[in-house]
Amino acid sequence: MKQKYRSIGRATAIGLMALITFCSGVWGTLALWYQLPGGTLMRTAGSVAWVIAVIALAVIAVTRRSWLALAVYAAAYVILLCWWMSIAPSNDRVWSDDVSHLLSGKVSGSEVTLSNVRNFTWRADDDYDAHWETRRYDLDRLTSADTVLSYWGSPAIAHAMISFGFDDGSRVVFSVEIRKKRNEQFSEIGGFFKQFETILIAADERDIIRVRTNVRDEDDYLYPLRMDKPTMRALFLSYVHAANELVDKPAFYNTITSNCTTIVYRMAKQISPGLPRDIRLLLTGYLPGYLQEVGALDNRVSIEELRRRGRITDRARHTAPGDDFSKAIRAGMD
Repeated sequence: MKQKYRSIGRATAIGLMALITFCSGVWGTLALWYQLPGGTLMRTAGSVAWVIAVIALAVIAVTRRSWLALAVYAAAYVILLCWWMSIAPSNDRVWSDDVSHLLSGKVSGSEVTLSNVRNFTWRADDDYDAHWETRRYDLDRLTSADTVLSYWGSPAIAHAMISFGFDDGSRVVFSVEIRKKRNEQFSEIGGFFKQFETILIAADERDIIRVRTNVRDEDDYLYPLRMDKPTMRALFLSYVHAANELVDKPAFYNTITSNCTTIVYRMAKQISPGLPRDIRLLLTGYLPGYLQEVGALDNRVSIEELRRRGRITDRARHTAPGDDFSKAIRAGMD
């Protein structure tokens, strides 16, 4: 019986070590692929060399029952981790035009001055008129906050933004996004491996919503938030503080831990500490259900009805250049 238990324990230990080696080996391969300097050739060579080394050490460990091979792998992995931790985010790269300027804000009493508010006129993803503006907002005149979700594929995944409205009709949208380098393409996997920095964009609705509905063929929904004025004000200021922090201390974007929704959640949790965690903070396509459950959306009607009212895609696509875009996309929502 003891021999049987010993055999089971040995098999379990070997299986666990094999799993750890496999997972860490895959992680190391992807880390080298996304971060090794020197272009595609160097990244390929480095990744392939790592794979070969991991397989060779694993074979030696199994066939010769060698703890030395495992020790060599552990040492190599520690070196890889040290290199990984040395990779720091930066604000000094050749950025795409739409993320080339960092938002910053100054607060004086109720007045907030935002520098580098984006107000592009988009005709195509690579055809636009670029405008970066300085705008001033009086938080005493803040009247509304809306969540905007933009879908481009899976119903479980959407990009989340918050739009603040003022009693003079002006609006500003805050959006946490990846900061792409020029000619760089988005990659969900790359988002796990320090491929992108984080940027906080403040933009006009005609820019940041319209580019998604009218240029990128995304499907957008707008949900008015139930939020008292002090909470709206605190959330607005949280965005300003977050933007200023990114100016002083750049940060990497992470597909799960530091994305468009989780960052907003952390800011909102500072205002309302009891805000629960939920898988829908990651599966952002289902975020409206979460918001309704925590009381942030109207609970007098079903989430299906809110979704029907809130779909702004067609209304956005039918706007003309001279139209009041913000008014047009909200037509019929009352």
